[in-house]
Amino acid sequence: MNNNQILENTMAAPQLIHISGSPRLPNGKLLTDAGQEALEAWQRIVDGTGGQGLADVAGDFSVALAMPDGRIVFAIDRFAVRTLCYRVSAGKIELAPRADELAGSAQPIDPQAIFDYLYFHAIPSPRTIYQNVLRLPPGHFGVFDNGRLSIQPYWKPTFTEGQGAFFDTLRDEFRGLLHNATARHLDGCKAGCFLSGGTDSSTVAGMIGEVTGKPAATYSIGFEAEGYDEMEFARLVARHFKTEHHEYYVTPDDLVRSIPEVARSYDQPFGNSSALPAYYCARMAKEDGITRILAGDGGDELFGGNTRYAKHRIFDLYQCAPGFIRKGLIEPIVGMPGAAGISLLRKAASYTEQANTPMPDRLEMYNLIKRLGIERVFTKPFLEQVDLQSPLNQQREVWASPETGSATNRHLAFDWRYTLAESDLPKVLGTTRLAGIDVGFPMLDSELLAFSMRLPVDYKLKGTKLRWFFKEALRGFLPDEVLTKKKQGFGLPFGVWATRHEPLRKL
Repeated sequence: MNNNQILENTMAAPQLIHISGSPRLPNGKLLTDAGQEALEAWQRIVDGTGGQGLADVAGDFSVALAMPDGRIVFAIDRFAVRTLCYRVSAGKIELAPRADELAGSAQPIDPQAIFDYLYFHAIPSPRTIYQNVLRLPPGHFGVFDNGRLSIQPYWKPTFTEGQGAFFDTLRDEFRGLLHNATARHLDGCKAGCFLSGGTDSSTVAGMIGEVTGKPAATYSIGFEAEGYDEMEFARLVARHFKTEHHEYYVTPDDLVRSIPEVARSYDQPFGNSSALPAYYCARMAKEDGITRILAGDGGDELFGGNTRYAKHRIFDLYQCAPGFIRKGLIEPIVGMPGAAGISLLRKAASYTEQANTPMPDRLEMYNLIKRLGIERVFTKPFLEQVDLQSPLNQQREVWASPETGSATNRHLAFDWRYTLAESDLPKVLGTTRLAGIDVGFPMLDSELLAFSMRLPVDYKLKGTKLRWFFKEALRGFLPDEVLTKKKQGFGLPFGVWATRHEPLRKL
């Protein structure tokens, strides 16, 4: 589907309208061609199962097909690595990978999308910036039948949270899965990867060498700003795995040149500032002859590596205290007149307020536009056009969706939607596309995903120790310095530079 396709239920014959990505069946057979055999396989997958057969398809994909009975069925993978947007009008449906391909020059902007953008720093599916142009959410499929459209999930996270296997058994299985996932995501050409110096990108760099028998080509970005530069760790990993290492230091002048170019390449507003360093990394790899670069995104979200998981576990512990202590002692003390003027009591009051707020509402207590004051950010006529509760209502629905009894696993699955599918993956996908190279995400391989959903909860977050199993399983493979370092990534020192660099401040 190079451009948008206008489709009706009166199509002459069954056909595979669109296929993208690397979908494969449980037996390993790829479903990537547009021939009759692939068409029949996709028909079997979606017909007679209510679309739930799509849950058996591994890999990243987007697909659209016309069924023998005239229905048009379309779907995307569970992390929305491949996307499909749609618009229904006058009994017809249009499909395209990008929202702007469906929006004509006169397509009105959706005010709710503007609000959502400033709330999330992205526009979560199914909404797009354009009215009446929608995006299929991750793990969902659509059926267009006689002018009527239904959108449903075909997959939702289901955690078994077992305790069965011994650590050594799980470690060996995990390493094998990492090896196989990395091999699947290479394209046979020169093998390269992003390297931030963190756990995930370092693991991918090492696995490339293990799979190919040759050192990976690694690409790192640095910043001349204290507290933001991780190049020391990237160099350490490069020496450890003897990679073919490449570096580039991004400057404020680079941002002035590239912010308009990167922003213009997206199909709608997108607020992840680390898109800029990711773009320079990808461009450096492209110039070096790389055709497909691997990224480490997903390890934190599958195996418990974000600091907020430990933070919210501490908040949840408050509810374990007896009610008479919470309601009869702690909260009356922190609520006394003048308590806000005492540092310790002020902190205790903040803790109890957050601990008494259920998830996911707690996550938005420090949302930027709420802290600034919504009425100071938006005009009254604008606010009359939007539903202020819409973002939180969607978050509550996503939070409730996984089958799990664990708050930690529920938080992981929540991040699969909002951190990965709606923010980090579009960042990497958009910037590599702009640079002209393909990208793979071995950490999001379907078999690794299944492994993470049956891993014991305390293997992901042991007390407040993040991604315990991941690190212990790779001890001896990764340098110890990487296993003990604090998480950082490609964070951009935008605030620091904007106060010192006049052209950037002007932009």
